[in-house]
Amino acid sequence: MILKNTLKTLSAAALGLSVLAGGMITAAQAADITLRATANSNENDEDYDGLVVFKDYVEKASNGAIAVELFIGTQLCSNGAECLQGIADGSIDIYISTSGGASGIFPYVQVLDLPYLLRDDRIAEAVLTEGTFTRALREQMLADSGGMIRLMTIGNTGGWRNFANTEREIRSPADMDGLKIRTVVADLPQELVRSMGASPTPIPWPELFTSFQTGVVEGTQNGITDIMGMKFPDAGLKYLTLDGHSYMGALWYMNNDRFMGLDENLRRVVVDGFAALQQATFASPKRKSIAAYSEFAEIGGTVYVPTMEEKAQFKEAATPVFEWFKTNVQGGATFYDLLVAEAAKASETIDGGAMMDIK
Repeated sequence: MILKNTLKTLSAAALGLSVLAGGMITAAQAADITLRATANSNENDEDYDGLVVFKDYVEKASNGAIAVELFIGTQLCSNGAECLQGIADGSIDIYISTSGGASGIFPYVQVLDLPYLLRDDRIAEAVLTEGTFTRALREQMLADSGGMIRLMTIGNTGGWRNFANTEREIRSPADMDGLKIRTVVADLPQELVRSMGASPTPIPWPELFTSFQTGVVEGTQNGITDIMGMKFPDAGLKYLTLDGHSYMGALWYMNNDRFMGLDENLRRVVVDGFAALQQATFASPKRKSIAAYSEFAEIGGTVYVPTMEEKAQFKEAATPVFEWFKTNVQGGATFYDLLVAEAAKASETIDGGAMMDIK
């Protein structure tokens, strides 16, 4: 089983110490059920925005029967494998990860990082809100975790991934030749960077600022809110190209026994709470990016928007990544086909509606 072969066990003693150390935002009193939710981020992040909405909805809609405690940061766990183990063993009820954070356990979730398959926010949100793709992911994750980890929803955490660097303006893949680009440890982002002629360099997120300063890396793949939130321009980041190669999906999990142990009415409250969370995380990056782009420009940052022809060059350069994913990733072909089909269906619906709206 993938989970048993990959995850490391959290000790109960360490978990108890973490709880005593703090990090709990608030806890409703006199509730019958308490759900503990964690996000390895901070209170300026979209993940926190989503959890605040979730907490408010669930506590009110359950008439106080459910309390939601929020642990923001690394008090309960510090990385994807550790946090997902916490979900699996029930020491954590709710957790959010990027696809990279879960790829060591569920490799097929890297499908969300495949470039240029989702055209824009409306397409991405339609695909991730409801349909065959998300339900198939949930079923596969349940099966691979022995029925322990349940995917509740997929939101957003930071908008769209774009190429940014310290050295030069990027208008085509040729401009990326030789650049050292930071990636996560997952294979797919590294394959994408190689396809563009650059050199992938896995760097932990907390070390990226100093890695820019010292020249260990010269570029990254991030959204503007993350770039400004981490103050990367202070470390030399100057150039941002809005190629929008992948939607920054946020996968929200819950311990399946915990969820199924609720009565049917409360399960519905939790499901609707995650729907509200999802909508909040869809909206949050759009609003926050306005100020972030303005600030980036004010301090001398350069933003370039590729033409349709230039964006086609990026997509063409990335073609080998699709075949690599379908061939080398367990379940890759299945989830690639599902995502492409759902995106095509969403595009047809949205474009058809737009044509009627403009007449």
